Amino acid sequence: MIDLTKEESGLWVVTINRPDKANSLTEAMLTELAEIAEGAQEARALVLTGAGKVFSAGADLEEARAGLATSAVWERLSAAVAALPGLTIAALNGTLAGGANGMALACDLRLAAPHAKFFYPVMKLGFLPQPSDPARLAALIGPARAKLMLMGGQKLTAEEALTFGLIERIVPAEDLLDVAREIAVDTLAAKPEIAQGIKAMCI
Repeated sequence: MIDLTKEESGLWVVTINRPDKANSLTEAMLTELAEIAEGAQEARALVLTGAGKVFSAGADLEEARAGLATSAVWERLSAAVAALPGLTIAALNGTLAGGANGMALACDLRLAAPHAKFFYPVMKLGFLPQPSDPARLAALIGPARAKLMLMGGQKLTAEEALTFGLIERIVPAEDLLDVAREIAVDTLAAKPEIAQGIKAMCI
């Protein structure tokens, strides 16, 4: 349910492929995503996307009730994405919900389809978010807006997410991967150490 395509340019495309379940994530899927990210050191750029009209609804409900909602595998995944030396882009083909926010927040850039919604209902569900997510969210949109999402449980539209700084661009869903490739062109052509150096300087 996780598809990986490695292109000759050095671009890796990782697709969550469980559209019949709104790309909800099982522990096995999260572990596979983490392993891919941990093994992607040679990738010049990596794009995370989903199949269908939803990027990810977060944790699989049955597994969430069994403990997945508070599993360390979410943090393992986001840490692996954040540590990658190449350019990382979340190409959000639709709604981003719950713990799935972590991997997108860990990316360098986020593009979203116009119909995408963004929410992280941990307060309502009675869970703490994964440790690094609130800080990454606050760094992008500010502490008050992070609390609006995490404590107020507010759902953002793509337009609001763009205004807040949560995403960089709104892109038609059918064009997301093409736009991600276009953005990655210079990184893919550069020496890896130059791209890694620029990324480190932007922290």
